[in-house]
Amino acid sequence: MDETYVKVAGQWKYLYRAVDRDGATIDFLLTAKRDKAAARRFLERAIGLDGVLEEITINKSGANTTAIESIRAGSGCDIEMRQIKYLNNIVEQDHLAIKRIIRPMLSFKVFRCARIILDGIETMHIIKKGQFDCPEEHVASAAFPFYSLAF
Repeated sequence: MDETYVKVAGQWKYLYRAVDRDGATIDFLLTAKRDKAAARRFLERAIGLDGVLEEITINKSGANTTAIESIRAGSGCDIEMRQIKYLNNIVEQDHLAIKRIIRPMLSFKVFRCARIILDGIETMHIIKKGQFDCPEEHVASAAFPFYSLAF
């Protein structure tokens, strides 16, 4: 779990992202603030999609630390929290693919539009990584999952 910065209307906003150890995207969330409430909301959403996590690797962010501790205390589940700098490289490298697409845009003008565009960028990134299930009778290309989502 990690966050990266995205410029929206001249201000830096936070794109929280979670990636499993195989590099598959679990979840992402664009927020205006980097605080305990935003980190907890993102973490609860990721746990809802992927199930209870056994261990989470984060950086030294205080917001992420307090969010994990509050979820541990609230739900009673035993989540191991690791704050080892180099174990977080999988998600840091995954940020690069998203940043490579966002950088030529310079910045977003409206927060709502940024959220919608980032949803599309993340979805296409998930399809490109091969995380989207494709029926066996179709050729595995990025076009089929995209069209199945659209129609």
